[in-house]
Amino acid sequence: MIDLRNLETFVWVARLGGFRRAAAKLNMTQPAISARISLLEQDLRLQLFETRPRRGVLTPSGQELLRYAERILTLKDDMLRAVGGNTSYKVALKIGVPESIVHTWLAILVDTLSRNYPTLTLDVEVDSTTNLRESLSAGRLDIAITNGPFNDPKIRSELLCAFPMAWMASTSLPIARNGADLASLTAYPVITFRRGSAPYATVREFLDRNGFATARMFASSAIAGIVRMGLDGIGTCVLPEGVITSELQDGRMTVLDVGIELPPLDFYVNVSRDTDVWLARQVVEMSIQVARDYLDERTWGSKKLIGGIQNQD
Repeated sequence: MIDLRNLETFVWVARLGGFRRAAAKLNMTQPAISARISLLEQDLRLQLFETRPRRGVLTPSGQELLRYAERILTLKDDMLRAVGGNTSYKVALKIGVPESIVHTWLAILVDTLSRNYPTLTLDVEVDSTTNLRESLSAGRLDIAITNGPFNDPKIRSELLCAFPMAWMASTSLPIARNGADLASLTAYPVITFRRGSAPYATVREFLDRNGFATARMFASSAIAGIVRMGLDGIGTCVLPEGVITSELQDGRMTVLDVGIELPPLDFYVNVSRDTDVWLARQVVEMSIQVARDYLDERTWGSKKLIGGIQNQD
């Protein structure tokens, strides 16, 4: 009798290409992963991985088993869903998101998932797009929402939403709201996302082109830090309007018309094409719907918002 846990471990080692990555994915130690593979090889009386080096390279027998193992695990999931439905099928899901999503509609998505899948265990990781891409590729995440698409044939990447960007400042700064000239804007540092990001590059190029190459720019990977510096009057900010709704509504911050069209901040939802977590595919569709509904309900920059599915096949 083959233990399905050992079969699942085998599939993840094969997919991720190594025992260490499979251990991280399954929250196990490498010795535990090796033990499960050894038990499976004993049950089948087959060698499934090459021994030198033992890094997840399948033998011909292992390649043959992988096709059947994936079908067996998929059938197991289908059976459990059909018999027990959403209320009895237990699954743990790891989702990675950038900070912009945390400040907008993440709570709505989590609440929707909680109500529709009461047995779901959710682990949310907040990090930069670069780190989220690495974690998804390594199998440490089931789903990753990133700024920009995921250019990897093994990853299904779909356009999720786009937030309009705006140049804004604390109302305590003596800057004209409409038609603010660059001289008054560059009297203060311009605060935005980290160097190398699309907002930073757009603003830098705009300032350089208009003769303000010496204008100072402050970069931060944390939205909270950018907003705090803006509220304290340290400088002007370039941010998505959606992340500081309360500050704009209560009059502490204001949007500036500076004569530059900032590109929107595009977000994509990404999932491995080989994932065997059936709920991951459901969450992809659910996140698209939540993002679309959230943006449709807002009036700021509505003509610039993008929501919906664009399969990158």
